[in-house]
Amino acid sequence: MEYAPVLVLVISFVVLLAIGTPVAWSIAISSILTMLVSIPFLPAFTTVSQRIGTGLDSFALLAIPLFILSGELMNKGGIAHRLIAFAKTMVGALPGGLALINIISAMLMGAIAGSAMAAASAMGSIIGPEMEKEGYSREFGAAVNITAATTGLVIPPSNVLIVYSLASGGASIAALFLAGYIPGILTGLFLMIVASLWAKKKGFKLGKRSSLREIFTSFIDALPSLFMLVVVIGGIVAGIFTATEASAIAVLYSLILGFIYREISIPKLPKILLDSSATTAIVMLLIGTSISMSWALSYENIPQDISSGLLNLSDNKIVILLIINLLLLFVGIFMDMTPAVLIFTPIFLPVVTKLGIDPVHFGIIMVLNLCIGLCTPPVGSVLFVGVGIAKTTIEKVVKPLLPLFVAMIIALMLVTYIPALSLWLPSLFDL
Repeated sequence: MEYAPVLVLVISFVVLLAIGTPVAWSIAISSILTMLVSIPFLPAFTTVSQRIGTGLDSFALLAIPLFILSGELMNKGGIAHRLIAFAKTMVGALPGGLALINIISAMLMGAIAGSAMAAASAMGSIIGPEMEKEGYSREFGAAVNITAATTGLVIPPSNVLIVYSLASGGASIAALFLAGYIPGILTGLFLMIVASLWAKKKGFKLGKRSSLREIFTSFIDALPSLFMLVVVIGGIVAGIFTATEASAIAVLYSLILGFIYREISIPKLPKILLDSSATTAIVMLLIGTSISMSWALSYENIPQDISSGLLNLSDNKIVILLIINLLLLFVGIFMDMTPAVLIFTPIFLPVVTKLGIDPVHFGIIMVLNLCIGLCTPPVGSVLFVGVGIAKTTIEKVVKPLLPLFVAMIIALMLVTYIPALSLWLPSLFDL
């Protein structure tokens, strides 16, 4: 194995991040520097530039800006309030009721909008103040919101699963979407258990039990929002439309719903379009530069060398998956999810497929693992959103985050070593 390209890549990337260079530019610059080990500057620069452009030339990737837009429309269209009201009638009277409402609402919002940032923003601003009024500490409320928001990246529709499908060379998006349901719900349940035990220990008062009439009324009010899951996922699984076409339908559905709820009007649309365009630009630049880094790694034979090294280390499936999980947990601390998926899928996927692990199962493991990184400093984007909305500091949030991290890691280990949790639903539909 040639160590020079690896050293150049790692050192340049870490240094660029340390001096505050944006992640996308850090990836692009370190890719060029890695290529310079083997070829002159001009070919290295033009190759990386070309790879950024050609990497984005994919029909499947068109789903990402459309799902981002649909998420923005849902966030502004009154959907969050209705989901929270529905969750409140279900679990409001249990120990830690408001924390449980936050988790369930975030799971529903994340599943419908496909964005952890949207879920953290919506739930933090609406439920956060209510939790504080009921005696919950601001830091605990923020910790619950931060971790719960990431469940929507596993529960479909999920932009990250679309990115994994691209990076894996064609894993079925429909299969990945179905595979995400049980692991995402399982993670949410573990978070709810921890939140409930914490609330019971602290002696927080119980909420009012809802009548069957209130439950039914809130369900009917939230039903149009929840029905979008049936339309989008049902259409993909049934083969009526592709994931990209489903994203366009999601935009149209959420726009109509926003007008019906009277939360969206024509004057509000330019701001919504501008916000979604800004988010899309950031995400697509990350995808483009990450694809260029992935190509640079392949050019230097780094993935093949790492694969050989891991297989020489052990051919035990349990050991290899544990090592990969530990590496991804470490990577997630320093790298955002999208570039991590694009860069490390080509490295680890050949290893696990040689051991007989299904690519769909591995995709869920990878995404669930990297969700934890979104909640950790120094690069955790959801962590910063949650802390900012709660008006607290990272240092204060770390302590209540720890037991929630443990819950997420337990869920990750179960999903890793029980393939049926991911593969049972896709197998029902012969995917």
